[in-house]
Amino acid sequence: MKKVSSATVVSTATDYAHRIQAGRYELVADEPPALGGQGAGPAPFDLYLASLAACTAITLRMYAQRKGWDLGEFRAELQLSFDEEGKVHVHRVLHATQPLSDAQWQRLLEIVANTPVTKAMREGATITSARGA
Repeated sequence: MKKVSSATVVSTATDYAHRIQAGRYELVADEPPALGGQGAGPAPFDLYLASLAACTAITLRMYAQRKGWDLGEFRAELQLSFDEEGKVHVHRVLHATQPLSDAQWQRLLEIVANTPVTKAMREGATITSARGA
């Protein structure tokens, strides 16, 4: 199995705040004050959406560049909600400051439905856990 990404999370002395090492980058995750945290960083579902948004933007930028399309400033707005059964729903709205034809937008929407993170989230992943030393 090929390792693509890695992340480590370590607790802090501040309730729910945790330091995250993702590759060579560091960030903090926390819960908002309404949920007992300090709001010192994005909450886990915020990070989930940020991952999908980043993959969306990067994938569409790569595709547009290969096609010679100018997106201008690209923006993806994502919202997460839960239905009555507790199932997660994510809605993504895409924006570009440069004009694109209906056919170009249709193709971008087809591409975005199959970005690597979109597919992993939609199709699920095998998640295993083990006790450390």
